[in-house]
Amino acid sequence: MGRIDDLLKIRSIADYQFGDSVGLQLFPDEVEILKSKGTGRIRKVLLDGELLATLKPTDGLFSLSINGARRLADGPGLDRLRVIVSDDVEEFVQSGRSVFAKHVLGASPDIRPYSEVVVMNSRGKVLACGRAVLNGEEMLRFKVGVAVRVRAGSKER
Repeated sequence: MGRIDDLLKIRSIADYQFGDSVGLQLFPDEVEILKSKGTGRIRKVLLDGELLATLKPTDGLFSLSINGARRLADGPGLDRLRVIVSDDVEEFVQSGRSVFAKHVLGASPDIRPYSEVVVMNSRGKVLACGRAVLNGEEMLRFKVGVAVRVRAGSKER
């Protein structure tokens, strides 16, 4: 498989996972695609040496990095994966702590458990990325429990 085929493949997966035309926004032509030495399968996608996403071998979908979440922050796919939290927990979420349902102010109705999500504050700043534990409606209704398991916060390094 050539570079163009790999680029088309990762963009197609992103379009499927995050919404139409998100693949091009998330993965511009300049991305570097890293493959497994053993299997030759795509594993990581980088831009300017920074990780954007990892292609999980278990389900063939992407896990976003904080850099990938930032690239999605201004685009069409964000509407399907946005979780807005109260400003009083901003520091905790940025440092990589889980988001609890009682702190969720807004969540896309398209979010399902195990979906990739971008966690933002009320002003639209990307705080973290992670995996949903609850669906979007439950995040808003529940007052106890974890809503998002944060994988990476914007202050982690």
